[in-house]
Amino acid sequence: MSGRTEGSGLRYGWTTGACATASTTAAYTALLTGSFPDPVEIVLPKGHRPAFALARELLGEDFATAGIVKDAGDDPDVTHGALVSVTVRHADPGQGVVFRAGPGVGTITKPGLPLPVGEPAINPVPRRLIADAVTRVAGEHGGTGDVVVEVSVDDGEEIARHTWNPRLGILGGLSILGTTGVVVPYSCSAWIDSIRRGVDVARAEGLRHVAGCTGSTSERVVTELHGLHDEALLDMGDFAGAVLKYLRRHPVPRLTVAGGIGKISKLANGHLDLHSKRSQVDFAVLELIVRDAGAGDELAAGVRSANTALEALQLCQAADLPLGDLVAVRAREVCLETLRGAPVEVDVVVIDRGGTIVGRTDPLGPV
Repeated sequence: MSGRTEGSGLRYGWTTGACATASTTAAYTALLTGSFPDPVEIVLPKGHRPAFALARELLGEDFATAGIVKDAGDDPDVTHGALVSVTVRHADPGQGVVFRAGPGVGTITKPGLPLPVGEPAINPVPRRLIADAVTRVAGEHGGTGDVVVEVSVDDGEEIARHTWNPRLGILGGLSILGTTGVVVPYSCSAWIDSIRRGVDVARAEGLRHVAGCTGSTSERVVTELHGLHDEALLDMGDFAGAVLKYLRRHPVPRLTVAGGIGKISKLANGHLDLHSKRSQVDFAVLELIVRDAGAGDELAAGVRSANTALEALQLCQAADLPLGDLVAVRAREVCLETLRGAPVEVDVVVIDRGGTIVGRTDPLGPV
């Protein structure tokens, strides 16, 4: 069912939106004809025509349910293996397609997302794909196209605890996602989309201060430091560029960037993707930074030959040279350059592995 990406050879998979579309196609066909197509084929926006085997079939007097197990290919997707089911019922004439959140699918409770508060968390592109599938099946089998489509995901509420949904105000389960229907392994598009939605929610809530954090420890430190609400915390991970570029177009008055000395050192050197496979700490640059701050030859050489940024930090701490502060200042400059004049004040906090603040720019006042 899945193909492979060019170059890497990794298997791509299918989004929850694609699975819901296929389940809808099978369920509505069964509702009109009494028989489930298995496998069921759908057409995705870029021309892919995947065929899905049904894992659930249930036909009643006034409803039909079909379910498909999501295959995310070789992507480390938390929804891989989840059973996405759709129950289709006839609706009153003229209603068109009415979407409902079944068990395991979330409901929007905060503004700032692409859907109004109170709507099931079935994103716009999957809604369009599902509506198109309903129209196609109705045309083939004499239906009206007026249906209630209820999407559910087995154990979706529990799986959603490992996603951004609770922080974004999507409660009760997962979102039904996807723009192309295809999951590209390690594209991280879902993570970046969550960052953008996090900014959208923060703006809609009227928040004037958000924080891009590389992990849970830096989130804890920033929360204690600034007293920020969950809605203000952006799980930036390695995607500093995604945070900065989105804020460039959708500014919030203040941004705190927080992370470990290694990742912030990479940001200070101009890297916007902080993943270890895509950027490395440049110890030659760290050497130049400490030399500019007055370090002698011995300390500078030690920094250049250090195994990790943390080791370089410890050498500088022993010599009473504030490498953490120097790195924070350089990282802030990179952030401001990337923001290109957007009205966003930036401060940077650098921590060690234990969560101790080892460097920061001058704290800004309240906004």
